[in-house]
Amino acid sequence: MKRTFGILFIAALLMSGCGSSKKHLETGNYDAAINKAVAELRKNPRSSKDIESLERAMNIALEQDNERIRFLKIEGRANAYDEIYLIYKKMSDRQATVRTVTPIEYMGRTILWPYVDYMQEMVIAKKKAADFYFAHGKELMNNGTKDSYRQAYAEFARAREYVGDYEGIDQMMQESRYLGISRAYVTLKNYSATKFPESFEKELVALDLPRLNSEWVEYYTSLPDSDTQIDYLVNINLRSVGVSPDQQFQRDSLVKKTVEDGFDYVKDARGNVLKDSLGNDVKVKKYKDLQCALIQTFQVKECIIEGDVEIIALYPEKTIKKEPIGASSNFEHVSARAIGDVGALSAEQKKLLQSQIVPFPADIDMVLMCSENLKSAIRGFMEMNKRYIN
Repeated sequence: MKRTFGILFIAALLMSGCGSSKKHLETGNYDAAINKAVAELRKNPRSSKDIESLERAMNIALEQDNERIRFLKIEGRANAYDEIYLIYKKMSDRQATVRTVTPIEYMGRTILWPYVDYMQEMVIAKKKAADFYFAHGKELMNNGTKDSYRQAYAEFARAREYVGDYEGIDQMMQESRYLGISRAYVTLKNYSATKFPESFEKELVALDLPRLNSEWVEYYTSLPDSDTQIDYLVNINLRSVGVSPDQQFQRDSLVKKTVEDGFDYVKDARGNVLKDSLGNDVKVKKYKDLQCALIQTFQVKECIIEGDVEIIALYPEKTIKKEPIGASSNFEHVSARAIGDVGALSAEQKKLLQSQIVPFPADIDMVLMCSENLKSAIRGFMEMNKRYIN
């Protein structure tokens, strides 16, 4: 209710910036008409259309607000005092705005609204609204659900905002906050035949979990204490880890290339060198064919990790999401040697000649390389499915 009235009041203020005061009055936007009329009267205190709009809108707004307050008090709902306070607050703000241009002398009479001290009524309404929120929050705490604890926390926060302090309210807020949080415990379960060092398993679940946290959801990879209630399990299940054998093979190719190899003089039938029109010797380019055998050695190795990730709700216990997950890593190295004239090779092929055969990575190193890709896949699953944890 408080938020609704706040939005309406802000909307009225914004609307006051466009259209004439008379237009706002005709459409029933009385506070917008008042704000617009006051703004215009500050610039031109004799604007008859704005004076008339202000008087009419002010009288109607006051009448409507007082009628609404009277109705709410007669109705006697415990939660009505939030709205009553907001109406009094609006009336007080409106009065302060209008007093900047009144009294107004118009057509032989004085337009002036008597000052009303709304403070006492506002304080009473705030106290009664706070009493309601505090009592309602305590009632919600008895429902024993996450939603009720979260709503109770919001009610206690409203009560403290209005009044400042109640006996035990800080403890109630801490308790409702603690009970309202859903906690997800992220674990790694290795069902494969490969045994990993403990550091590897810790690193695999280091998923920047604080980034996934929200106001009411927290993720853990280790429990703060034995009394912490866990509401969800996120199990990362490794089903298989496969590392291929070291594989090395060769590929031979014959590279041929034709290149310039100097020049010859062009001679006539008597063996004399021919001259061109400028008297220069006539030359013709010579070419030769180069060839080189390129022997490339390929070293390859692959690791594949497969498994699944499941989200399990514990109260009541049920699996709410499960998806397969996997990742791979590849080791590839190419080296080469040449037999023949290396001038036949391209720049890229010559670069290969600088590379030598290297030792293959160990199986565990391949697994560690693969784990980085697996972490990305797990992180993607968590981001896509965090709506299931609430």
